[in-house]
Amino acid sequence: MGSTESPKISLVNTAPKAPAWGRSIFNLDSAFKTLMLLTALTVLAVVGLIIVELLQRSALAWQKFGLHFFVTSAWDPVAGEFGALPFIFGTIVSSILALVIAVPLAMAVAIFVTEMCPKPLRKPISFATELLAAIPSVIYGLWAIFILVPLLRVYVAPLLARYFSWTGLFSGPMYGYSMLAAGTVMAIMIIPIISSITREVLAVVPQHQREAALALGATRWEMIRVGVLKNARAGIIGAIILGLGRALGETIAVTLVIGNTPQIAKSLFAPGYTMASVIANEFNEATDSLYVSALIEIGLALFIVTVIVNIMAQLLVWTATRGAPARSNA
Repeated sequence: MGSTESPKISLVNTAPKAPAWGRSIFNLDSAFKTLMLLTALTVLAVVGLIIVELLQRSALAWQKFGLHFFVTSAWDPVAGEFGALPFIFGTIVSSILALVIAVPLAMAVAIFVTEMCPKPLRKPISFATELLAAIPSVIYGLWAIFILVPLLRVYVAPLLARYFSWTGLFSGPMYGYSMLAAGTVMAIMIIPIISSITREVLAVVPQHQREAALALGATRWEMIRVGVLKNARAGIIGAIILGLGRALGETIAVTLVIGNTPQIAKSLFAPGYTMASVIANEFNEATDSLYVSALIEIGLALFIVTVIVNIMAQLLVWTATRGAPARSNA
């Protein structure tokens, strides 16, 4: 019998080597990942530097006035007396007034576009509403000076004084430049923000919620109120708070129409001042180091409040949407 030899098994790795272009792509991917990480860290670093700079520059006012700075009404740069209470009051009142005017209008637009609007009109109305957000604030201010202020002084203020003067909010002379004018122009500016976010929140409400409400015999309004708005209330509140954050930081348009008077008055016809407006108006005139430090301390307080408000709004919007994709309205 002839002997058969077993075939030899080669232990040499015969797998094809990765091409050079594959290794280069891998290196480029790592470099891109590193670049994106550095970019994200740069954003955080910028925010951190802003906070550090505000703290350092406002240290003189903190040491001299402490927390008493925020509860004092005196603002006399010549005498070296500084108190931020009139500006805090003006910021809160004008922002709340803006929300009172803007929220019903923004929600009405969002509900109509999402639930009731004919399809051919949805995109034009949405585009027209969002176009308001693209208009620069200085244009809003100029429009308010020449159109809104005379309109409020001649037509709106007399009606409000006639029927609501008993509240004390609409009493006294109305010269046009007032807290009412500032709140109204801010309301127009934040309508697109509240409306667009509310539309997004309403769009992610499951369709079966609507169908179930209608199947149980609910009317269109009952379906919207129970099946849609109730499920989206957290996100709607988040949209409102986000609009509030926008109103708190508005500067140019408000500065042009609010009157810029550091006083605390009950009437909305009276002029006022906001935290952003006083910084924009008086920073270039501040020559004394304490004066500059007081203005920067106001900026620090405004920055902290705005960041907190925006974080709360984002959390509420996320609670409502949970990252769900929007329902198509097409």
